[in-house]
Amino acid sequence: MKRYRTKHAERNILSTYDRLLDEWKVEINQLDVQTQYGSTHVNVFGKMDAAPVLLFHGVADDSALMWIYNASGLAQHFRLYAVDTIGGPGKSLPSKDYRNSFDIALWIDELLDSLCLDNVYMAGVSHGGYIVQYYTLMRNHRVKKAIAMASSVPAEQSGNTMVQMLKIFLPEALLPTKRNIEQLLTKLTGENSAAFIENSLIVDHFTHLLRGYNNMCMRSHKIIKFSDEQIDIIRPKLLYLLGEKDPFARMGGQAMLERYGMRARYYPEAGHGINHEIADAINAELITYFCD
Repeated sequence: MKRYRTKHAERNILSTYDRLLDEWKVEINQLDVQTQYGSTHVNVFGKMDAAPVLLFHGVADDSALMWIYNASGLAQHFRLYAVDTIGGPGKSLPSKDYRNSFDIALWIDELLDSLCLDNVYMAGVSHGGYIVQYYTLMRNHRVKKAIAMASSVPAEQSGNTMVQMLKIFLPEALLPTKRNIEQLLTKLTGENSAAFIENSLIVDHFTHLLRGYNNMCMRSHKIIKFSDEQIDIIRPKLLYLLGEKDPFARMGGQAMLERYGMRARYYPEAGHGINHEIADAINAELITYFCD
């Protein structure tokens, strides 16, 4: 299955990807790690001898876009590994085994082993928040602490994530004109939608993603709901950061966190792009939680 609809779309996405990395204003070592599921691209940056933090982005975006406002602030405190989720629109290249038998835990196992990492911190946004929760559950001994942003606990009682996404992204995503893209970004964000809309490079990259990336390539990333006993396992290590204007929070995400007594911080002014909208506050949360 093709990740990009055309070669032209691929060129546009990878071109703006590299321009976004330039805006991070940090020295980046770009690695391609071989796993059984294909080549995984990792942007490595930050202090050489600092605590390792793995970063995971959401569905249908990439690490270059996700961490543009966080990279320079976090680089002063950690050694960071911003992963392009395999199957997503970044620089990772999925193999046949990815399509046939993908397992998130085994994939991250191979990443950590190849990077010579063991006991790590993890942070993820949206679907990346699910990834860090799942890995914390399956490999609890390899995760010191984890932060899930714009995400909620995937309990058995929670709703259908795909249906929720369709309600939020449609109809604008079906016809990604400039006006519809700005409307979608406004729908997803809180009071600081300007963090997206007034950054022309972000808008260009987001436009290329909506027009040129094939979302069906993420089908191998199955969402597995957690039992009450499994939630008990991850609770001591997870912190959730959620914007109260995030449409997913209003559709039950915040209620699920409160129901299960998860450690969480809520931001009244923020939406789904929480780490872009209030980057300084989110950086401070990561630094405080991981350095405590």
